Amino acid sequence: MSTDATVRELLLLMPRLVGRAKRMPPPEQLRSLDLSPRHLSLLSLLLLDGPQTVNDLAAALGVAPTTVSLIVSDLSRKGVLTRSEDDTDRRRRIIDISAGSRPAISQWLSPTQAAWRQALAPLTPAEQQAVLTTLRRFEDALGADPA
Repeated sequence: MSTDATVRELLLLMPRLVGRAKRMPPPEQLRSLDLSPRHLSLLSLLLLDGPQTVNDLAAALGVAPTTVSLIVSDLSRKGVLTRSEDDTDRRRRIIDISAGSRPAISQWLSPTQAAWRQALAPLTPAEQQAVLTTLRRFEDALGADPA
């Protein structure tokens, strides 16, 4: 398939993917929170990787620690996240999803995780990396994130 034909297919596919993702509304408990894509990325990281520090989350998200701190403060006030002392360094805070929010967040984000696992499972590690590299290049080609 030529690059132009592939681009055509992707231009038809991407709106359908976004449309399907938007049809997966957050659970009732989370609807009033006005969650942005960065909120979803942060919640996904905590769901998949467990509790982390603000600096670790910032590095994984590719944003400044102050940005993560603002998101964490907002979601902590709303009871979605918790902050606790790091047992090894009491100056650091460990961020996690609150026990009351974890079931709703897991129920909401698990179908997307399962779909990605299903789509990527037949691919070799090199092919999986090629998918990631291509998506990152596409993101870069679109320019900086306005959010």
